Amino acid sequence: MKCLKKQITIPVILSLLLFPLLSGCNVNQDPVSKTGFYFDTVISITLYDQSKEALIDDAFQECDRYEHLLSRTLEGSDIWNINHSQGNPVTVAPETASLISTSLSYCDITNGAIDITLAPLSDLWNFSSDAPKHIPVDDAVKNCLKNVDYHAVTVSGNTVTLSNPNAAIDLGFIAKGYIADQLKTYLLAHGVTSGIINLGGNVLTIGDKPDHSTYQIGIQKPFDSRNTPIVTVPVSDSSMVSSGVYERYFEENGKLYHHILDPFTGYPYENHLLGVSILSHTSVEGDGLSTSCFVLGLDKGMELIESLDHVEALFITDDYELHYSSGFPQP
Repeated sequence: MKCLKKQITIPVILSLLLFPLLSGCNVNQDPVSKTGFYFDTVISITLYDQSKEALIDDAFQECDRYEHLLSRTLEGSDIWNINHSQGNPVTVAPETASLISTSLSYCDITNGAIDITLAPLSDLWNFSSDAPKHIPVDDAVKNCLKNVDYHAVTVSGNTVTLSNPNAAIDLGFIAKGYIADQLKTYLLAHGVTSGIINLGGNVLTIGDKPDHSTYQIGIQKPFDSRNTPIVTVPVSDSSMVSSGVYERYFEENGKLYHHILDPFTGYPYENHLLGVSILSHTSVEGDGLSTSCFVLGLDKGMELIESLDHVEALFITDDYELHYSSGFPQP
């Protein structure tokens, strides 16, 4: 199958919150890996079976399909259509409806500390742009906050209604996790037994390595040079997802402003956390919980993790201390 134009076939240096360490492979088990650019980030898929290489191109085709469903900036996507519906019901793909419903559950779990209608506020802060960043005018922040309320979103079957025409949905905190899970399901169905899906810091592993060893996933040391781990974690057939303040940020008047915004104040969260990493079976859960735990803070976030089965977390506080949940693998 012909590769998509978005595919990048040369090595790319990534600035990621997580990165797989691929050393230690048997010469007869050398992985095949390709990179591409989707979801405003560099992604990579690595398979330990060179006969399955064509499946990576198929997976990239799926990434393109999901981007055309879930991107809020791509005209004609499901999310774009909802955000421009002027409050009218919109029929969307089943995948879109399902993910919105899942996203709303995290809004509920955090009592609104996560809010999927934060898009206008995110646009105001403009972290995604390469343009110079500045603190928005306070009145503009307050005006945006008037339209932030996830209760304006309702899902009925495959129909989504955004009752406030001035609100807008953004699924950025969870979409990559959902997509990673769908890619893994596809690859498993086509006989893949060992591999790594890396969607810009959402790392999902398939099985173990062919020699039955675990994958080693490095968690980025905040604000340090690229691919410098603060700790390395063994991962087997699981997901590792991180959220942190050191992914997108700027400094003004000696203060750091990061992209994880508080829907109650309109400004970045200030809770002494630099990052949260979640180890879980599925990437959508890891994605949702990494942001949820960050916005809840260390104490409430850890309490949430300890209440869940088969989920572990690592919190990094601004003194660079590591705080592990009870079952998180430690060095």
